[in-house]
Parts: sequence; C-alpha cells; structure tokens
Amino acid sequence: MKLKETIKNNKLTILFILFIISICLLLTTYSFDGYDYFWHIKAGEYMVKSKQIITKDIFSWIVNGKYWMSHEWLFEIIIYSFKIVFGSMHKYIFIFINSIILSMLFFIPNKKEYLKNITFSILWISIMMIFIIFMQVRPHVISYIFIATTIYVLYDLYNNEDSKKIYILPFISVLWANIHGGCSNLIYIFCTIFIICGLCKFNGSKIEYKRINKKQLKKYIIVCILSILAIMINPHGIKMILYPYTNMMDTTMLNTISEWRPTNLSSPSHIVYFFIVVLIVIIYLFSKKKIRFIDLILLSISIFLGFKSIRFWPYIYIISTYNIFYYIKERKLDKGTNICLVILIIIILYVVSSNLNQVTKGINKGIVDNKAISYLKKEKPKRLYNYYDYGGYLVYKDIKVFVDGRADLYSKYNYKDYYDISVLNKNYNKLIKKYKFDYFIIPKSIGLNTYLYENSNYKLEYTDKKTVIYKYIGNNY
Repeated sequence: MKLKETIKNNKLTILFILFIISICLLLTTYSFDGYDYFWHIKAGEYMVKSKQIITKDIFSWIVNGKYWMSHEWLFEIIIYSFKIVFGSMHKYIFIFINSIILSMLFFIPNKKEYLKNITFSILWISIMMIFIIFMQVRPHVISYIFIATTIYVLYDLYNNEDSKKIYILPFISVLWANIHGGCSNLIYIFCTIFIICGLCKFNGSKIEYKRINKKQLKKYIIVCILSILAIMINPHGIKMILYPYTNMMDTTMLNTISEWRPTNLSSPSHIVYFFIVVLIVIIYLFSKKKIRFIDLILLSISIFLGFKSIRFWPYIYIISTYNIFYYIKERKLDKGTNICLVILIIIILYVVSSNLNQVTKGINKGIVDNKAISYLKKEKPKRLYNYYDYGGYLVYKDIKVFVDGRADLYSKYNYKDYYDISVLNKNYNKLIKKYKFDYFIIPKSIGLNTYLYENSNYKLEYTDKKTVIYKYIGNNY
C-alpha cells in the first residue's frame, strides 16, 4: 500500500511541476521589454566593455557627469551577459529562468501543503498570472526571488528554532544591494517585523500571538544587523541604506510615473488585486485555525504596499504563499485530478504555442521607429527634448537624452520641468525657452504636439503612425 501511495504521490508531484512549468512558459510568452530595458542593457554594455562601474551619468546631455545612484549596476551586467550568451532570445530566457526559480521557491518548501488540497493549489498557482504585467527584463524580477527566499527562511526559523537557513540572508543582502538596491532594505525590515511580532504571547478568540524563544530571537537580531551591514557592500556604500526612503519621498515621481501610482477600484485592470486581497482575507476569517499574528501583520503590510503602488502587487502573493496553506483544509484527492492537470497543461501549452509568433515579432521590436532614429542620428541634436518613454530606447541607440527611465537621477534637476512641459502645465513656454531645445521627439497624441505644430518657431521634420520630430528654426530663444 505504501509503495502504491508513493507512486501515486510521485505522479501527482511530476504533473504538478509540469503544470507550474507551463504557467512559467505562459508568463514568458506574455512578457515584454518595458521602456527601462533598453538603458539597462546599454549600461551593462558600457560597464562590460570599459570594465568599470558607472557612478556618473553618461547618457544624458542635461545631467551628464552628475552623480548617479546606479543601484542596479550588477543586474545590467547580468542582462548584457545574457545577451552575449543567448543572443536575441536572451530576454525570454531571462524571464523563464527567473519564473522557474521563483515558482520552485514556492513549491519545493511547501510541497506537502500544495498537494494536500489540489483544487486550491491549482487556483493559487493560476493567480501567478498577476505577474504577467510585471514580467519585464528588469531587476525587480530578481527581487521577487530575493523576497521569496527571505520570507521562506524567516518562517523556517519561526517554525523551527534549530533552523540555520536564515544565515543565507546577509549574502542575499550583498547581491540584492547591487542587483536592485532600491528594494534591498526589505531584508532587515522583514527581520524586524518577525522580531517585534515574536516578542509577545497572547491567545485571543481568533488571533494567536506566538512568542519566539531566546535562541530564535538571537538569530533574528544577528542576521538583521549583518544584513544591514551587508547592504553597504556596494559602489555607493552607506548611501544605499537611505536611498530607498529618499526615493519614496519624491512625490513628483510617485504621482507621474504609471507603475508608482496607487491602486484604484474604478480601474477595471486593478480589480484583480482586489480579488486576491478579498480571497486571502476570506480564507483567514473562515479557517478553523486561529490567525497567527505574524501572518496578519505581513498581510496588512503587503495590502498597504499594494494599495500605495501597483508595482507592489506581487508582494502579497509572494508573502502569502508561505502562510496561506496553513489555513487551507486538507481535501481527499479526486479520481480525475491527474487527468484534469494533464488537460490544463495541454491547454496552456497550446496557448503558449499560439503566442510564439508574437514572441518572434517582439524579439527586435523597438520603442521608436528606426527611421526616426536614423533622422536623429543624422541631425545630431545637442539639446533634444524627448518623451519619457522614448528615453531608454534613445540611450540604447546612442542618442543623448533630456530624460529617461532613471527618474530618480533627473528628479534633482529637470524631471519636474520635463513633466510640466509634457502636459503643458503653467509656465511650460518659459521652461522650453529655459532649456533651448533644438529638437523634439514626442508622441502625436500629447498636447505638446499641437503647441509645436502651431508655433512658427518649430518645423515638423518627421512623422509616422505614433511619433513626430520637430526642429527649432527660430532666431533665438
């Protein structure tokens, strides 16, 4: 009987892993470059070829030579190395590898929990599709892996006082501070949360406080301190500790960049986040088990972050994966479960195969038409005004920009002015004169296009389906 049960469980495990892989393939085929990919890859190319880490701007004409908090420098070298090794498919291979690693970090430590209620597990894994809009070739994808690892080892010590896995966190901190330094503070923040939540003990009607012992407390504190020190091992030193907080206080960036905007129920695309929140809350409330205080605090923090900015949506899924199954009731395995999984895998792989044509088309797709790029290269503008979303691609094409995806760099100098010009805010005309732009490259759809078209000081030099280029032909500003 034990042998049959083992074989049965092994078959189910294999099918489940194949189901997870198929989901990862689906995520990969729906991934896209994003606007920031292009300047990331250019920065990586520069560092590999010059054999030095960038700490000053070299891509803009307006802030050239200014200090740049290049907190993602190691990611840029990694992704450029991917390009060298894997060629035009490097973007998709990068996304797939990261998706697999993240998914296995979810499944392997929670294998028994996943298999105790297959119906819910299929639903929970399917919710991973929330990651589709975030699966870009950017460092935050690696940050998801670091967050998952952090939460996993912190919970492991919480449940087992002899666990030593937590000592990996200072090493993760070093990598995190150089791959995506803007999020590297999460390690010591999460450590602190576990410490605070473990200092008291209380049993209520629905909430349970569990006090950690001195052995656990000591490990948490040591790792927390070591992680803070480890974050400083980067080209910018102690500045990396303060960077995430100063960055989050920049209201102009938070209010104008789409990925930083808050979640809004009135937006149909945001409903998926509310669904996840409601699902988790219902599971907590209707579970026969008491809600662990640490779970409730982590859920509250992840909900708060998700409402504060859509870029934090995946956090609630990552964090909840390591506690949600605790509240799920075990269910007997249905006879048709294996067949159901096979059918789901076939359907997903069919969708993946249908998307391969789109993948092929997207391999060398640019943000701006090559004819527009050729025109700018020929004219060699010295004071180009460019649309924010175009900046990264112009950097990629060796064209000096006014602004690009590094809003944290420009915010000290010209980002507010850029935004006011782009939306024709008050004094936009004075700002244009202030910077003395010789060329403009912008989308047809924005109001600035109308202003330039109707102003005799500017001549329309190039146009295509979505982009226009104007040249300044006035005598002087």
